[in-house]
Amino acid sequence: MRKLHQVAVATACAISAIMLSGSVLAAEGGAKKELTGKDLAFDRKKGNCLACHAMPTQPDAVSAGLYGPPLIAMSARYPDKAKMRAQIWDATVANPSSTMIPFGKHGVLSEKEIDKITDFVYGL
Repeated sequence: MRKLHQVAVATACAISAIMLSGSVLAAEGGAKKELTGKDLAFDRKKGNCLACHAMPTQPDAVSAGLYGPPLIAMSARYPDKAKMRAQIWDATVANPSSTMIPFGKHGVLSEKEIDKITDFVYGL
């Protein structure tokens, strides 16, 4: 019985090691692609822009929200791209009553992610 227990424990350890090494290899192997600005804007766990905004020029922008203004003609609305980025970073600076999440200030998005979303939204 003791021998059987030792074999079972050794097998479980070997299986765990194989599963762990497979996870590490997948992570190191670049199995995950780098997210684009559009990916981040559409991602419900990151930008989640579609929760509040419609994107009429994006046919795949499903379940668009109607709470915020539609994201269209953004370069005309924000001739200064830095101001639009600042709005995404923390909208309460320009409007203390804003209900938009301060994505940068609260650490929801990184600097790089905000830059990507800004580039994407600015092109709408």
